[in-house]
Amino acid sequence: MKSKKQLIFLSLAIGLLLMLVKFIAYFITHSNAILTDAAESIVNVIASSFAFYSIYLSSQPKDQNHPYGHGKVEFFSAFVEGVLIIIAGIIIFFKSIYNAFYPQEIKDLFDGSLLIGLTGLVNGLLGFYLVNRGKVLNSLTLHADGKHLLTDAVSSFGLMLGLLVMAFTGLNWLDSLISMGLALYIISNGYKLMRLSVGGLMDESDVNIVENVIKQLSINRRPAWIDVHNLRIQRYGDAIHIDCHVTLPYYFDLNKVHAEITDIDKIINENVANTELFIHTDPCVFQCCHYCNVENCPVRQEPKTKEIAWDIDNVTKNHKHFEVI
Repeated sequence: MKSKKQLIFLSLAIGLLLMLVKFIAYFITHSNAILTDAAESIVNVIASSFAFYSIYLSSQPKDQNHPYGHGKVEFFSAFVEGVLIIIAGIIIFFKSIYNAFYPQEIKDLFDGSLLIGLTGLVNGLLGFYLVNRGKVLNSLTLHADGKHLLTDAVSSFGLMLGLLVMAFTGLNWLDSLISMGLALYIISNGYKLMRLSVGGLMDESDVNIVENVIKQLSINRRPAWIDVHNLRIQRYGDAIHIDCHVTLPYYFDLNKVHAEITDIDKIINENVANTELFIHTDPCVFQCCHYCNVENCPVRQEPKTKEIAWDIDNVTKNHKHFEVI
């Protein structure tokens, strides 16, 4: 968690510095497009500040009021960042329309484009680093902040090219057009970030994690694990909560059941980072016999006639496998 705080603090400090550089570029050139980029930097700083607080809060231990921890705040942080991005984009878009009818004198475009290109390079490198660290640390906040910075870098490079075109051609009316295009790009990325955060807050299933869990269970499958069903996964920040039902032979005693469940828990925790597993055990019924792999079963009613592979369709259903095949 200390690493997350350091990374987001680095993002905040660099964001403040780049915001200052962009406003200097605006005062040099009086370009509305540069003001657009500078205004988005204000959003970057606000978003990074909120992200820093969310990482601090998500690091707090579980308590009586938050038995699953505080990790969900990271989804809320990403949602707020998305909203701020969209608001900034809308304001920028309408200001661009205003300046199309009431343009300002633009000057020193070469100097302005150089400063904007420099900020784009720094944001791109930092954004790429944060996205990768966010994946490693399972942090949506770092991932979202990195994506935001990459968006800012792309818009800055696009702006730099536009400024150079204006400098060579003298077509200053492109200033408002470029600004409007950047605003639409910013709004689009804000929406994507909001969509991602809402999915997390609504416990939308992460297909990649579900498939990885099923893969690990299939690779390490044992004959006594007759089927696995009602698999559900929730994310709380970097923590992954998994619950499922496992069908075991009904004649297993409690110690044997506990041993099998402990082995499943160990397999998942060794192969899926930072998981907490809750397993409900179901006793087998005679309808399971035709796909049960237990050899020399003392209560088998019919021979095994079918092999049922575990996949996302049957493992996530709330039924034993003979009910969904």
